Amino acid sequence: MNAYDSLTLASSPAKRWLVTGAAGFIGSHLVESLLRNGQQVIGIDNFSGGFQRNLDEVQRLVGPDRWQAFSFSLADIEDVEDCRRACDGVDIVLHQAALCSVPASIEDPLRTHSTNVGGFMNMLIAARDARVKRFVYATSSAVYGEQVSLPISEGASVLPGSPYAASKLINEIYAGMFTRVFGLDCIGLRYFNVFGSRQDPANAYAAVIPKWITQMIRSELVYIHGDGQNTRDFCLVEEIVQANLLAGTSTRLGAQNQVFNIAGGEATSLNELFQLVRAGLAAHFPYVLACEPLHDANRLGDIRHSVADISKAKRLLDYRPLDKLANGLTEAIAWYALQLGGRSG
Repeated sequence: MNAYDSLTLASSPAKRWLVTGAAGFIGSHLVESLLRNGQQVIGIDNFSGGFQRNLDEVQRLVGPDRWQAFSFSLADIEDVEDCRRACDGVDIVLHQAALCSVPASIEDPLRTHSTNVGGFMNMLIAARDARVKRFVYATSSAVYGEQVSLPISEGASVLPGSPYAASKLINEIYAGMFTRVFGLDCIGLRYFNVFGSRQDPANAYAAVIPKWITQMIRSELVYIHGDGQNTRDFCLVEEIVQANLLAGTSTRLGAQNQVFNIAGGEATSLNELFQLVRAGLAAHFPYVLACEPLHDANRLGDIRHSVADISKAKRLLDYRPLDKLANGLTEAIAWYALQLGGRSG
């Protein structure tokens, strides 16, 4: 039994958690897990990237009794007073709210900076003033840029290749400063390529897995950027939940005020990913076996290869990847198949 398993069995004492971006893909999974574990949860979102339907699904899954422990407010992290109200009386912050698209950040760097950096500063100030015990925040593997040496450890050089990546690196710098100057206990989680249920496939900058699943179900053209040999480290959303709960509650010496890679620890090429997604979908929709990808140009800001060294998170947080990519895809595909439907046979 690892630390996450033990945490899920703990019944007391309940803490008061704030999840920013609570209606989003990752945020809604955090809310669900915390409520299942008998915690008090506050959620905020401005619905720029989150959806009421995600919260509705959480409410259905956790049941009415546990749902009573959840309080939601329509709020924007770019408004410092919204942040102050949200942090009042909170023990632990799980900060997920952000604009998370590399292409969108290249198109509109100022908006990304305003939300991801200005909003982050507002949250740090609000958490400091509310005397929050732990501030856990989402950062990104994008801070590394293109790396020659793989797997990538937290000690690798950083070379952001997009305004989004730069905004996340700035977050890490500010969090470190707030720890040193103000004593706010911060832990950063550098997410690699997260996937799972509730990930929005409709966004113009949708992540590759929900985008491909949707296109295959609908018999639309599927594109792979570049030659398909680009590699990524895909991470199931439940593993992100595990890392956040561990980071929020860890008392291990040396775990505080660090940044950690959170990933599956395996490299998968886009060509391999396509084969896995198509094979998984074929169990629900056999017609997708006829789908063949088309290749187009690499996207500006994309890196060639990425795979994480997760030994630090294993050592200091007791983090353990929960499943192999193929098994995680089976779970995600089943959810999308139910949501999107489609013709079969």
